[in-house]
Amino acid sequence: MILSPLPYPGSSDAERRRATMPPDWCDVSPAEIAGDEAHRVHCRLGIMLDERGITLVQLADRVGVSVVNLSILKNDRARAVRFSTLTALCDALDCQPGDLFSVEQHGCVSTTTGSQSFP
Repeated sequence: MILSPLPYPGSSDAERRRATMPPDWCDVSPAEIAGDEAHRVHCRLGIMLDERGITLVQLADRVGVSVVNLSILKNDRARAVRFSTLTALCDALDCQPGDLFSVEQHGCVSTTTGSQSFP
């Protein structure tokens, strides 16, 4: 008697692979679902640090967030920010959330590093 390694006797290799793969919707990232909307918010943490003469390590000590997580935020790789982290950053930098983040207009590539003003 030969035992089949497949999940169901008589199923093909393709059926076995399909049975172990997640559904198609799992292959889509939140950024792909949201389109370009997911990439329009930019963090100005690096600019804020430069203006205040503070290093990322000093800010991490003041805020209680790891240097790695602050670096992810600073380099625009963060996908979310907790309100508690945002509050701690604003307290440590004496600023408002709008000073830390900017939103690009649709279809525009930001070339400025300062905050934008809108009419």
